[in-house]
Order: sequence, then C-alpha cells, then structure tokens
Amino acid sequence: MQKLNWRRIVLKVGSALIAPDQDGCRSRYLLTIAQFIVRCRSRGIEVILVSSGSVAAGAHLFPEQQERTVTMKKAMAAAGQTEMMAMWDRFFDFPSAQILLTHGDLRDRERYESIRETVFTLLEHGVLPIMNENDTVTTDDLKVGDNDNLSAMVAAAADADALMIFSDVDGLYNKNPNLHDDAELLPEIKSIDESIYAMAGCATSAVGTGGMKTKIEAAEKATSHGITTYIINGFKEQTFNQLLEGINPGTIFLPYEKPMQEAVHWMTHTANEQGEVVVEGSFDESLEGETGCIRGDEIVAVHGEFAIGDTILVRSNDGTRLAKATANYSSCLLNFIADNEQSEFSDKMQDSIGPVISEKDIALLEKS
Repeated sequence: MQKLNWRRIVLKVGSALIAPDQDGCRSRYLLTIAQFIVRCRSRGIEVILVSSGSVAAGAHLFPEQQERTVTMKKAMAAAGQTEMMAMWDRFFDFPSAQILLTHGDLRDRERYESIRETVFTLLEHGVLPIMNENDTVTTDDLKVGDNDNLSAMVAAAADADALMIFSDVDGLYNKNPNLHDDAELLPEIKSIDESIYAMAGCATSAVGTGGMKTKIEAAEKATSHGITTYIINGFKEQTFNQLLEGINPGTIFLPYEKPMQEAVHWMTHTANEQGEVVVEGSFDESLEGETGCIRGDEIVAVHGEFAIGDTILVRSNDGTRLAKATANYSSCLLNFIADNEQSEFSDKMQDSIGPVISEKDIALLEKS
C-alpha cells in the first residue's frame, strides 16, 4: 500500500467499456468510473478523461449489413460522439468540456501549446476535460490511431502525475491469459524493453482498436516523462476502491528517475519527422559545450521535403537513428549545401548561415 500523491491524473477509457455491445452507450461499467472521478475530485485531484468509443457508440445508427468503409466509420464517430458526451455529462453535477484532437494538432508545437493552455484553464475552473481523437476529420497522415497512445500524449501535455489505462484485462501478463492457464500477472514493471513488448499479444476486445502493445507504447511515452502508468481492469468495481486505498490492482509502470524535459519529450514521442538529414558518425562531439550544433559541412545527404521549424530525423550514414531535431533551414537549402560541399561558394555559405541544427533543439534518441 502506498500513499496517494496524485495532483493530476489522466484516465483512458476504452470502447469496450463505453459501448460493450456496439449498440449505443451503456452505463453498465461507466457509472463506477464516473464515481471514481467524483471521488478523486473530492480529494482535490484534477482529472482528465480520454474517452474512446464514438465509433462503437454510433454504430447502431447505421445498417449492420452495410460495409464499414472509412467514410462510414467517420459518420459513426460523428453520431456517436454526441451520444457519448451526453452520457458522460449525465453522470456529473459539474461541467465538462469536449476536446477533439488529431495527431496534426499535437505535433504542431504552436497548437500543442494551445492545447496545454486550454486544458490548464479548464482544470483551473473546475471543468472536466473529456478528450478523444477526432475520427470524423482525421486522415491516415493526421491520426494517432489509438487512444492508448493519445492518452500518453495528453498526460505529457498536461504534466500529469499518473496515467490510468482501463482495459478488459487485469494488467500485463507474461503470456496471453486467454491462451495459457499458467499466465502470471506482472504487478510492477521498472523499465520497458523488448522483452516487455514480447509479452504483448493481440487485442482481446472486438470493439477497440488497440491491444496490449499500444498500452505498453503508451506506458513508455508516459513513464519517460515521469508519469506513473497503470494498466488495470475497468470492468471490476474493486479496481477503483483499491486505487484510492493506494493498492495496485493491476500492472504499474514506474516512471523514469530522470524524466525527459517537456520539449525533448514532445520532440521524441509526439512530433513526427518531416524528413531526415544524414551525417557522418554519431556527431556527439558536435554537441559538446555551449555552442554545440550541427554544421552544414557535416551533412552527407538530405531526404524528404521540410521547412524551417519542422521536426526532422538525424541519422548516421550506416542507418542508425541518432536524434530528432528542429531544422533551422529548409530541405531545399540543405540539399544545395550537401550537393556543393566542396565548392568555394559552399564554404562561404557555411560561415554565413549558422548552425543547421542547434543543441537546444535536439532530442538524442540513443541517450533517451
């Protein structure tokens, strides 16, 4: 048993809890979650809710025989989102707010900061933020794809202390409990590596889009930001009593002892690279001292199209992913420099344009 020291928590509720039979929203499991939210708020704990389920909630409004095309699912999400919000709102005697996001909103630094400010303002005024991916308008390029990873990004953006992912299983097992009677629940994970991912099976629910793998991905994102993460069974009423008593009811992922800084975490786990720059070696020596940077003459090749301020991948010429960084110059200019590396004009340009990438704008992947 441990003393609760949560100041702000993020709860992720999956489709299987929202619409277990895909025939509209049901309060069967959600009432207990709503009561948990009320109890947390009564203790001074700020709560942010990431709620899946708009597609599952709206599915009953469309013919079952008809093929579920992408357009059809977007229509289901549009219809189901209002039903889902109305259901959550009925549970509470305090106001709630809907925030719909795409990955495009999160990977753009200006919009990311705007989201943070909105969430903080809602919490400051006692309003419960209810967040979901905007399935109605999102495209393959803009979507996160699952609300497990979205909840981790939200938890990082909101500077949360804990992320709780409510699932239809008790936590992470060493093997699939649906296939192996001797599967053992792992109560505590100190670090996430390939052996942890190897334990993740496929999705156990026919309703949701995520499986155990996406939950581990979310835990990795959150714990690297210093956020304690739980994977727990949201179908069991005792889960919520145990949480408030300081008892771990499922699997807890312990946070990094030295979490990433907020900007570095955003660049590593949220921002998508728009292109890549290939450099010689590992370039660690270029980052030493206060003037550390990547110069144009260290670039071997440039791939993709990107503009000033875009996030790019930096890799070595042997293919090793070294870092993600903010580009100080466009791919067009960097291509010109790389193609004319030996020319006298290029030497003059190198001296005049300054660093291609600055030390403060780099997130080292190997070290993180």
